[in-house]
Amino acid sequence: MKLSAIAAVAMLAAGPLARPALAQSSATAQAKLTDQEMSNLIAKNIAADKTLSADAIKVSVNNGVATLTGMVGKEADKANAERIARAAGAIRVENNLASREKAGDKVKGTAGTVGDATKKGAKKTKDAVSKTGEAITDGWITTRIKGNLAGEVALEGSDIKVDVKDNVVTLSGTVPNATAHARALTIGKEVEGVDRVVDKLIIGPKKVK
Repeated sequence: MKLSAIAAVAMLAAGPLARPALAQSSATAQAKLTDQEMSNLIAKNIAADKTLSADAIKVSVNNGVATLTGMVGKEADKANAERIARAAGAIRVENNLASREKAGDKVKGTAGTVGDATKKGAKKTKDAVSKTGEAITDGWITTRIKGNLAGEVALEGSDIKVDVKDNVVTLSGTVPNATAHARALTIGKEVEGVDRVVDKLIIGPKKVK
């Protein structure tokens, strides 16, 4: 009888401890996004955010580490953009965003700014603005295109990389068919401020990374 009582106590003690292990195992089993998929998801969610949708934020992901560059309106928006990146699964966020609260109209140290474009002889000037009143920069264009590509049903199964330099968009990677290929180019051309689109897309299966 004493042995049975001890065994029963041991089983009751062990039972609650087993549940957290199962939950942890289930969470670990969730599929991880590729860097490109995560980058597209972050860009899409940033574009959908009312406080950030009009800002120029460039997103890149390397080995699960998300890097954010560009300009936001307020200091609080920097933290909001970082929160969105972490929610998408980024293991770490390099937040290189600048805010207009501190920088005013000057944007220093960010890729694709109006000042950089002017120095490089780009066709667009600092007076070029979007319909929402934001400066059209390379980073602004990149964010818009990535967000629009990520939300397009016809492009499911695609792996598209977006590069913008001096308002010229380069699309590279793979698309599943001719319809997706044409749609991706159209999306690239439709964004405000784009001078032209360089097509480096390949029709074929998505590359396994």
